[in-house]
Amino acid sequence: MIADDIIVSMEPTSSLSVEEVISVHHWNENLFSFTITRPASFRFRSGEFVMIGLMGEDGRPLLRAYSVASPAWAEELEFLSIKVEEGALTPKLQLIQPGDKIFLGRKPTGTLVADALLPGACLFLLGTGTGLAPWMSLIRDPDIYERFENVVVVHSVRRVSDLAYRTVLEARLAEDPLVDQMAAEKLHYIPTVTREEFHTKGRIGTLVENGQLFEHIPDRSICFDPERDRIMLCGSMAMIKETAEMLEELGFTEGSNNRPGNFVIERAFVD
Repeated sequence: MIADDIIVSMEPTSSLSVEEVISVHHWNENLFSFTITRPASFRFRSGEFVMIGLMGEDGRPLLRAYSVASPAWAEELEFLSIKVEEGALTPKLQLIQPGDKIFLGRKPTGTLVADALLPGACLFLLGTGTGLAPWMSLIRDPDIYERFENVVVVHSVRRVSDLAYRTVLEARLAEDPLVDQMAAEKLHYIPTVTREEFHTKGRIGTLVENGQLFEHIPDRSICFDPERDRIMLCGSMAMIKETAEMLEELGFTEGSNNRPGNFVIERAFVD
């Protein structure tokens, strides 16, 4: 997940490290992911975001906030991004190749973390587009499966080809070295497409209303329950606003790092 372009004037040695691009994967003409080296001193919680970027034409680092898509234990850092023609950073970022250099901020942060949620039975990770990125970090963290009986990833996109990581998710992380067995028992993946034919079609709100969101989850009612369910939201502002309002009407309270609640959103990407 990415926020708006931000130009930051600073010396690269003060708040930034210079890392190397390891790999780049183009999912389609609108979406790509990439991995970079991880400094030994870089620590983050699965679900957090960090500033990354390139040198601008004016000689200053041009940075943007990206959710980390890799888990906290990984040796490399992974990110998921859209491709756009406009903007200061993203048109340049989508052209990166292995071996290129990239700036990485030293201070990851964010509220899409397990610590911002109260204990619960079922964790729903609701995301649209590149809002899938923090979920890819969280579901590869063993701690998530210790905290919740079921973990449900819901990814809504316009086209089938926009379903990044689909094969990995459908296999329930079968090749993951740390969580493969736990994910096989507890992870549920619900992809949905809005503009093409697909076995699950419609916006996330539609799946909540017609009950499809709950069909394959054992031992539960077809409705969100603030006593048992914990929910994270990331993606389009329209989805976040609509879903957050619905949850509050159901008695859910928004959580933060200082005051855990029943659901969380990433305020840095919304405000």
